[in-house]
Amino acid sequence: MIDAEALRGKLFPAVPVPFDAEGRVHREAQERYVAHLARQPMGGVAVWAHTGRGLCLTEEQRAEVLGAWRRGLPGDRLVIASAGGTPRERDPGRVLDSARAMARQAAELGADALLVHPPAAFRGRADRDRLVLLYHSAVAEAGLPLILFSLYEAAGGVAYTPQVLAELLARPEVLGIKVATLDGVMTYQEVARLVRAHAPGKVLVTGEDRFLGYSVMCGASAALIGMGAARTALQDAFLQSYWSGDAARFLALNGPVDDLAQHTFVPPMEGYIRRMLWCLVHDGVIADEAAHDPWGPRLGRAEFDEIGACLARLPGELRP
Repeated sequence: MIDAEALRGKLFPAVPVPFDAEGRVHREAQERYVAHLARQPMGGVAVWAHTGRGLCLTEEQRAEVLGAWRRGLPGDRLVIASAGGTPRERDPGRVLDSARAMARQAAELGADALLVHPPAAFRGRADRDRLVLLYHSAVAEAGLPLILFSLYEAAGGVAYTPQVLAELLARPEVLGIKVATLDGVMTYQEVARLVRAHAPGKVLVTGEDRFLGYSVMCGASAALIGMGAARTALQDAFLQSYWSGDAARFLALNGPVDDLAQHTFVPPMEGYIRRMLWCLVHDGVIADEAAHDPWGPRLGRAEFDEIGACLARLPGELRP
């Protein structure tokens, strides 16, 4: 059973799933992608997260994806699996049951920890706080350590109150909290302050692709980001430069990392998943035919070319 120290000082890419044009998992691309990331500097991967369309996958697809990563990564790399309730389900009992089942499947398949999808079904309910606590208890029944997830509402998040967050962070099975506000710098600062004040032993995990550098300056000691799915070595070098106190390298790499973020995490925001797959196409990791996102918006090929130009500008010594 891992503890909070297993997360500190490490990058965990939230990995997308390569799909073909018919919406099927592209198995060859999946295997090539696993082999590619296994060679990159990282602490492990996060599967079934928003980037990996975890709440949209069938049970069989989830097993295929997690199994590929578990088999393909070295034993010292973690596999963090997300768990949450069935999308569009509103009945609290069924939401809890589906989240419990997803967490149990992750544990049975060998996941090391669980990233808890926010229960969007409970947004706006008068009894929201009570249900949020019950929901995390249901996920914890799988017996794995938990990473809380504070996600912006447009991506399916829930605005947890400070009181609820403090209570969740106090639970012994909770290792820390991932914060992904996209553009909510003040919200990120408030959560970081809460962690420092009420749960100093827990890990603040940044999910802030668009202000990654500032987020670590605010106290994040681990990163779990969708942008880490490609050009992983660049982002790891950037993070390590801050955590090791190498200010000159941190400043030198901030621009390239920000350039990548400004070409991938842009409106329509749900398109970022396909954009990350396109990065992998440009880098020769997967074929273009495997770079589909069945649930994402339509993107133009001009954007594909712009991403390629961005990648060509990034530091050559940190290319795959």
